Amino acid sequence: MTTIAQISLGVADDVRAGEFWSRALGYVRRPPRFEGDEWIVLEPPPGVAGVAIAMDVSESPAAEFPRIHFDLSAGERDLDEEVDRLVALGAQRVDWPHYPDDPRPEEPAYVVLADPEGNRFCVEGRRTGSRPPA
Repeated sequence: MTTIAQISLGVADDVRAGEFWSRALGYVRRPPRFEGDEWIVLEPPPGVAGVAIAMDVSESPAAEFPRIHFDLSAGERDLDEEVDRLVALGAQRVDWPHYPDDPRPEEPAYVVLADPEGNRFCVEGRRTGSRPPA
C-alpha cells in the first residue's frame, strides 16, 4: 500500500518557513542525504509519529482558499492558548468567512491561521476555559 513519505510545502523563503514549522511542530531538520543537499526537510523527532515536511521554494503566491492545507491538533492544550503560541512564532490570524454560525458543541472548534509564508492551516481543539476569551 502506498503511504505519504513527505509533504512538500511551497514557500518563498525556505529558511523562514523551516524555522516556523520546526518550532510550531517540534520537528527537526533532516541531515543532508548527500553532499550539496540543501533541501530543508523537517521530520518528527526520533520515536514521534508524523510525516516529514519539505520546504519547496516556489514563486507562486499562497492561495486564499487552498485546495490542500494542514489540519493541526492542539492536543491537550487549550485551543486559544495554542493559537496564541503559534501567532507568537509568526503565524497570522486569518479572517475566515466559513466558520460555522452555529457550531455543534460535540465538535472541536477550529481556528484558521497562515504561516509566515501565507500558507493557510487550521488548528482544532477544545476551549477549556483556562483563559479568558479575547
